[in-house]
Amino acid sequence: MEGRLRSAALALVAISGILLFSSSAFCRDMQGRLGMGYSNEFSNGVPGVSLKYAFTRDIAVQGMLGFSTTSPLNSGTGLKLFKNIFYETNLNFYYMLGAGILTAKSTTAAEFITGFGTEFFIPGLESLGFMIETGAIFGNISGSFILHTLGVSFLNAGIHFYF
Repeated sequence: MEGRLRSAALALVAISGILLFSSSAFCRDMQGRLGMGYSNEFSNGVPGVSLKYAFTRDIAVQGMLGFSTTSPLNSGTGLKLFKNIFYETNLNFYYMLGAGILTAKSTTAAEFITGFGTEFFIPGLESLGFMIETGAIFGNISGSFILHTLGVSFLNAGIHFYF
């Protein structure tokens, strides 16, 4: 079982490298724009404040920070990279890869996320992006490393307002 998990993790890393460093895609140009919003993809269920910045028209990074002052403290800090791979006028289809450090019920854990998603923009509201994502999460919030699927709507993947 451990060998299969290791093989799956290595395959995810290989696919991530291929997609992140492949040739540029044509997409909605968000280069140089900063998005501020939220994300709620962590396994501990704590929503986070999120900042997303596009370095180029097809590469972006997102940082997230969330916490709850309940006893015990729950928190999450994460970083995600995005590579746009398909163009639509009001939609970016992307590959994403991320990592986070979570705290839940006095347990600190690492979590890794990979998959595909879309960020769509409603005509007339071009500065407001809604994200939907699917993929896989590899983490140890339960005490041992597990791999599970991910499927989140814009209510969890996030909404950003771009300046």
